[in-house]
Amino acid sequence: MAGEGEEDVPRDAKIVKSLLKSMGVEDYEPRVVHQFLELWYRYVVEVLTDAQVYSEHASKSTIDCDDVKLAIQSKVSFSFSQPPPREVLLELAASRNKIPLPKSIAGPGIPLPPEQDTLLSPNYQLVIPKKSASTEPEETEDDEEMADPAQSSSQEQQTSELPSQTPQRVSFPLSRRPK
Repeated sequence: MAGEGEEDVPRDAKIVKSLLKSMGVEDYEPRVVHQFLELWYRYVVEVLTDAQVYSEHASKSTIDCDDVKLAIQSKVSFSFSQPPPREVLLELAASRNKIPLPKSIAGPGIPLPPEQDTLLSPNYQLVIPKKSASTEPEETEDDEEMADPAQSSSQEQQTSELPSQTPQRVSFPLSRRPK
């Protein structure tokens, strides 16, 4: 992998290969060099663009060393942050650990959601139509004419008192198995 076609490799690629070799990396894919070069070029372009902005802000015609240093310093301070010192972390941990944890509200075991929110609750409904109270045969117009008008008015009152023919919904909860 490393060492193939050394004479036609650009100078920057040779530098990346020597850096990898100095770090003890002997076996790598050739595209690793290209990825490092892309990262390197992108970083340099960003730093030089920032240096140009700083130089224009200072009303200078060219970029000088101070502009590049300032651009690198700002890039490092925004890209890389140092963790706080160990003493600060220990002090924060001690102050945080002084506060006791809240008492557990639930009893022993794993707290479970309410039963209506679980997948064990019934997820089906049976539609059972209500049976009519009377099983009398239907009357025809001829029968109505012959019937007594007083009886027909009382029958109308009885049928109006019966509930309407809306279906009744019934669900059956699953019973728990004995342990």
